[in-house]
Amino acid sequence: MDLSNYTTQQLNALKKDIDKEINGRRKEDAKKAQQELKQVAERYGFTLSDLVTGQSGKVRAKAKVRFQHPSDASMTWSGRGRKPAWVKDWETSGRSLEELRVD
Repeated sequence: MDLSNYTTQQLNALKKDIDKEINGRRKEDAKKAQQELKQVAERYGFTLSDLVTGQSGKVRAKAKVRFQHPSDASMTWSGRGRKPAWVKDWETSGRSLEELRVD
């Protein structure tokens, strides 16, 4: 396709039309893919969200509180994941994590 005879304004309009068409087609393709994936999931007894989240309908229970700030009971930590800032501050001040243990 020879674009050399188009003005900048015409090229910008063409680009806008092309972008619009591409976005529309991507949405259609995504919808088709989702329908196909849903059919495959149902064939195996799952929902699409089961496979995407990997939970198969099971909800993980909230972790038990294992550490609590001595002067502010709302500041708790299960011991899972990253340490909260208040725990890091506690340890930086030379205090032991075991002092915060509640279980």
